Amino acid sequence: MIKHLLSGLSLLIIFPQAEAQKDWTLKLNKENIAVYTKTPANSDFKAIKVDCELNTTLTKLTAVVLDANAGTEWVYSTKSSVLLKQVSPSELYYYSEVKLPWPLSNRDFIAHLIATQDPTTKVVTINGPVEPDYLPEKKGIVRVHKSSGKWVITPKGTNRIRLEYTLETDPGGSIPAWLVNMFATKGPFETFKRLKVQLDKPKYASVKLPFIIE
Repeated sequence: MIKHLLSGLSLLIIFPQAEAQKDWTLKLNKENIAVYTKTPANSDFKAIKVDCELNTTLTKLTAVVLDANAGTEWVYSTKSSVLLKQVSPSELYYYSEVKLPWPLSNRDFIAHLIATQDPTTKVVTINGPVEPDYLPEKKGIVRVHKSSGKWVITPKGTNRIRLEYTLETDPGGSIPAWLVNMFATKGPFETFKRLKVQLDKPKYASVKLPFIIE
């Protein structure tokens, strides 16, 4: 029960800026998914980095990350994921609730996703800071006020990409940081396993994004 709880807390949001590799400690490397952690200077909660290569395209992976309504299909411990506002094909706001076992309160957050592509390198970057005041807080649910993350998607050849995902978050409430940190790798690992499956779903087979060049 506790292990499930803490794994969910470790992936409250699919989304700090990447730091030098020497600052990260490899905690798990399985099924071609490497999970690293580090202790930020301004937080007691471990920051997380996931590094992997996938047989997919820039367009497909970007489409999956921006498909806010499908978050429950692959993001670990997600109870709900709902698009709030589609600003443009490359920018949106969405709401998500993370389920935790009783007697602990669920967490929720509003994320602002912005996707961009470098026209020279074709690297796609998706930033996802939280906007805690975008909606009123709900009774019985703890709102996440501090979280930021980034997806960096680099082309490695035909239908092959490298994905680096970094996350720094504070789940709020009264859960001690040391307890959350004990299980910081399980949530990201399970999510990325499910991401591989999500990428193969028919709805993304012929997806097109106007701001992505393969």
